[in-house]
Amino acid sequence: MPWMKWLPWRFMVGKFARAHGFLDPLSVMARLQRFSEPSEVAEPIELLRAGVVFHARALMNSKVIQHNLDWVWPYWVERQFDPTDKSFIPRAFSITHCNLSHRNWTAVGQPDCEEMPIVDPRGLLMPYYDSWSIDVWVVDDSGDRLIPAKTDDCCQRLEMGSNIAVVTETASGGNRLRNRVLVEGGIKDRHCVLELTAECRQGGWLVVALRPYNPEGVSFLHKVRLDERRRSWLIEEKQAVEFDRPVERHLASDYRHGDVFLHLEDTGGRTHSECEVGMATAGAMFRVESGDPLDISVHIPLHSDKHTSGPAQRWADCLHNHCALSVPDPHLQFIYDAAVRTLILHSPCDVYPGPFTYKRFWFRDAAFMIQSLLYAGLVERAERALDQFPKRQKGDGFFHSQDGEWDSNGEALWIFDIFCQLTNRHLKSRWREPVLRGARWIDSKRNPRDGSRCGGLLPAGFSAEHLGPNDCYYWDDFWGLGGQLAAAAICDREGLQQEREAFTAQAMDFRQTIDASLAAVAERLGRPAMPASPNRRLDSGAIGSIAAGYPLQLYPAQDPRLTDLVEYLLDNCFVGGGFFQDMIHSGINAYLTLHIAQVMLRAGDSRCLQLMRNVAALASPTGQWPEAIHPHSLGGCMGDGQHAWAAAEWIAMQRNCFVREEGESLILASGLPPEWLTDESARAPITFGPALTRFGKISLEIIPGTRPQVRWIAEWYRREPPIEVRPIGFVAAVASADTSLVELTAL
Repeated sequence: MPWMKWLPWRFMVGKFARAHGFLDPLSVMARLQRFSEPSEVAEPIELLRAGVVFHARALMNSKVIQHNLDWVWPYWVERQFDPTDKSFIPRAFSITHCNLSHRNWTAVGQPDCEEMPIVDPRGLLMPYYDSWSIDVWVVDDSGDRLIPAKTDDCCQRLEMGSNIAVVTETASGGNRLRNRVLVEGGIKDRHCVLELTAECRQGGWLVVALRPYNPEGVSFLHKVRLDERRRSWLIEEKQAVEFDRPVERHLASDYRHGDVFLHLEDTGGRTHSECEVGMATAGAMFRVESGDPLDISVHIPLHSDKHTSGPAQRWADCLHNHCALSVPDPHLQFIYDAAVRTLILHSPCDVYPGPFTYKRFWFRDAAFMIQSLLYAGLVERAERALDQFPKRQKGDGFFHSQDGEWDSNGEALWIFDIFCQLTNRHLKSRWREPVLRGARWIDSKRNPRDGSRCGGLLPAGFSAEHLGPNDCYYWDDFWGLGGQLAAAAICDREGLQQEREAFTAQAMDFRQTIDASLAAVAERLGRPAMPASPNRRLDSGAIGSIAAGYPLQLYPAQDPRLTDLVEYLLDNCFVGGGFFQDMIHSGINAYLTLHIAQVMLRAGDSRCLQLMRNVAALASPTGQWPEAIHPHSLGGCMGDGQHAWAAAEWIAMQRNCFVREEGESLILASGLPPEWLTDESARAPITFGPALTRFGKISLEIIPGTRPQVRWIAEWYRREPPIEVRPIGFVAAVASADTSLVELTAL
């Protein structure tokens, strides 16, 4: 409020802090802001809010976990708090304890449904968003205990068929446990199902354990009670967990009495627990006889009423006629199929980049994810997500998901244009005004052309958080230019000639400003590689400037500004075969590695294949990538444990390896491993499609052999485009008009 500046509140806060021996917080904040460029937004309030919530839990973790290491904790705690483990992180002066070494989980669910239960690497199930969890143990009569979170012998996989399920199998001594999690039912009776099979060589007990935590840490649980029929748990006075048979033994405990794990030998048993601290635990026990495996199921009702307007689709319906891949590498095949399902699961209406930490909306993530929904042939999902964009636009034309992120308008306009081009549809009438206002906003937001380093560029902002402190990022400028070009193209197709001319002129001026800035930076740095901003040296934040090559294609494939940037990043910013982002993420980034691989693919650089293989090797056993990967534990160290943007980039990479647009030409088979094409023992052709392109829909079939053949069937929107077949290791071929087959010759 304006009158606040007249009050001596700043003086009073500073005096109060100094009187109690603290630094003046306002003085500290002022000094922190000196490390970044002046900006109208210091940091998006949305991210500050999320950070406070994250560290509030992490503060609880620090007060609970390290003082109670005799409890059974999630897998990440068992690893991260173990001084003999490579995942160990010293706690020392850290006031919060976060999951920084195994941020891995996999969501299950059904299409068009908001509920996404998640399963951690050892089968710990969090059924509701940010809720308590269920763990499962096996305890035999000799005292041996199979605790998955403490067990090395583990196999986890993702099942994909008529549904998706996460299966976790663990073993220790003569005890074995199979844990299968999926979601079943319709909108009115949807439930998460936990199917369990336990084996005890000497006989013992299967323990279904209720845990006051989840893969992020403590999640308070105050009351649990076994009902009179001994068939369900009432949690916080609500029926929440149902067993398929009566519980034979039951234990319950609270924080003062310790984990229920410490009471497994108790003979009395308790049917309920109330814990004022919020650390209630319970164990439902079922007898397992020697040599006789026990099968039981646990059902957890999912009560969310957030669904799309129509009936939820089945997985088979969603996947009908999608862009399918068939390749000879089973692992690459698996992670492509898993990535398609990840995108379906994370697009119930809006698109979310993750099921837990990132279950919220960003235009940045949405643009890339919607592009890959289109690449996968999931047009209706892409359209439905785009329908949500206009409601997030402010009156001045700003597409707002986070304050201070000036890339969002370019991303929104770009993906509107991509949708129209790939589907050969006109812009929807309700999208037209948002597109026009969004394009005008970009030009109005640019800095004054005052001759300074950032003159004429977009102002300093937070942008992508992994680029560094507030600055005038080229990432924003490239997206702004891309958005203006997209708006001009849309207006040209829609017959809006006045607007087309205006946006084209604005884009030309913006491009000249950016190019002049890059030329000045190249002279200062002594090389053409593009840093993150005009104010920065080359560092890992320069990854943002890759956007000029992929996905925007603002510059030719061999432009030295792009190729030199790739060389800088490869030489200075790679760890373990992947791009390592020093800033914020401090981990290996699968999706950013693929951005570099995409630029190399355009340039015909065969090293893109190795980057692709490296990213595939970093996928979890369930075919997922966290946002950033710990270089030693190879578990997640940043962001969501199932990063849907990373899945989207894998789909985009595979699509472009088979078919991609370059200018007005269509390029086929330019990113396939040469050994696939020359394998004379191949039993089946390599196939991809039907794939949407700007020119029409195409399906590819590649017959391996000494003279491999590339065939295609296409439905062109207009005339057939020039087609080039450019496999790595073979002579490039230009297809003749009306030809749908090319025979290749090795170099």
